[in-house]
Amino acid sequence: MSVTVPVPENSVQQDNDDAEPLLHSTIRNRDLLTTTSNEDSSPSDKTGSHKDKNSMSSSRCFGVELTPDNIAVAMVYFVQGVLGLSDLAVGFYLKDDLHLDPAETAVISGFSSLPWLIKPLYGFISDSFPLFGYRRRSYLVLSGLLGALSWFLMATFVDSKYGAAFCILIGSLSVAFSDVVVDSMVVERARGESQSMSGSLQSLCWGSSACGGIVSSYFSGSLVGAYGVRYVFGVTSLLPLITSAVSLLVKEEPVHGPARRLSLGSSFFESSKSSIIQLWGAVKQPNVFLPTLFIFLFQATPQSGSAAFYFIINKLGFTPEFLGRLKLVTSVASLIGVALYNGFLKKVPLRKIFFVTTIIGSAFGMTQVLLVTGLNRKFGISDEWFSLGDSLILSVLGQAFFMPVLVLAARICPLGMEATFFATLMSIANGGSTLGGLLGAGLTHILGVTKDKFDNLALLIIICNLSSLLPIPLLGLLPRDEPDSEENTAIEMTPY
Repeated sequence: MSVTVPVPENSVQQDNDDAEPLLHSTIRNRDLLTTTSNEDSSPSDKTGSHKDKNSMSSSRCFGVELTPDNIAVAMVYFVQGVLGLSDLAVGFYLKDDLHLDPAETAVISGFSSLPWLIKPLYGFISDSFPLFGYRRRSYLVLSGLLGALSWFLMATFVDSKYGAAFCILIGSLSVAFSDVVVDSMVVERARGESQSMSGSLQSLCWGSSACGGIVSSYFSGSLVGAYGVRYVFGVTSLLPLITSAVSLLVKEEPVHGPARRLSLGSSFFESSKSSIIQLWGAVKQPNVFLPTLFIFLFQATPQSGSAAFYFIINKLGFTPEFLGRLKLVTSVASLIGVALYNGFLKKVPLRKIFFVTTIIGSAFGMTQVLLVTGLNRKFGISDEWFSLGDSLILSVLGQAFFMPVLVLAARICPLGMEATFFATLMSIANGGSTLGGLLGAGLTHILGVTKDKFDNLALLIIICNLSSLLPIPLLGLLPRDEPDSEENTAIEMTPY
């Protein structure tokens, strides 16, 4: 199985099917936004975006000062991690209540990731149409309420695969929109900073998400076993409200008057056309287009997470409680992966990180064949212990080599359109991950892997792992970075 970590989303994606190698995660994944031009930024934003490097702060995490804005960003990512509470419940609901096959489950997972493919649209909406005078706070509140509604419907009224797909889609939209609203704050701070500082900012975000995953992981399995999936959906419906609450921490000057609003007439379309032309002018530059192409292909390799989820439940008999513990291990491993990158890898050239982690990840991914064929038991290792160890290693590797994708995306954003451009890059990456999930669903169907038949699951895992090596010859598309120094190492962009 590929160790690709989709961008949920968050996945959640959202979001993160193969970051948790033996678990099916509906969608987790994540990016962010606020302003598309420097002139749109409020005075408080500009003040916070470039701190004096000699200033001292009493409160720091991953090397990042914990200002109210940064705390808000971290909390939104924390919520994305906590929303993993519903992952197992969704998997069991689709499998046991709706009686879907692995391929159908993978298709629903891919469908629910669609909101992550149009993230620039959310940025444009947020920038162009302030709600109640705010471009950030108001949309964080709205996103939280929308997410709460989607999970409330799952807990009460949904009883078909179409209804489930729609509600999961709405929940994914909620996370994706809030992701866009906060990610611009990260991009603004990363602009002009070294690869090391950009890595610290991403470490804060994804470390917060991993902590949220740890909080929810153990209870996700025990709650499903004790109270059922509907109860878990009900509890999950309360969590997005945290996103609404932390909007109060965002320092934002209110927008007054109609000058900041676009009419639905010619000015709206003229501005849209201008933004698209500006965006295309940046994307078509070789030093942007080629790394973007690599990110897409890197994420687009087939995934086998859905089939593996059915195997460990229907064939190996893993209980919801044990799956919760397994998810706890993968969440802790993700945090270890963030710490590993932040402590040892953030100054390593990107090409070297991608090459080494891809090779190692593909090799360790093959160990899942041992579990499928039962060879682990011949070595005296139980299925449970083997799964724990395997998930730990693969999750550490998966998170460690997903971090450079975010750093690369943040650093190639042109000056003046960071938010929209970063959202575009993340949409492209999420599109690659969605394509990988659909390719995995197609392979699952072609190889005849169903909820009760796993004869070709080992072959599916081998194909997915070998395919993860395909982007290696394309490493030359990445910018040739030098190890960090104290000087600014941001990638220079030509005017567009």
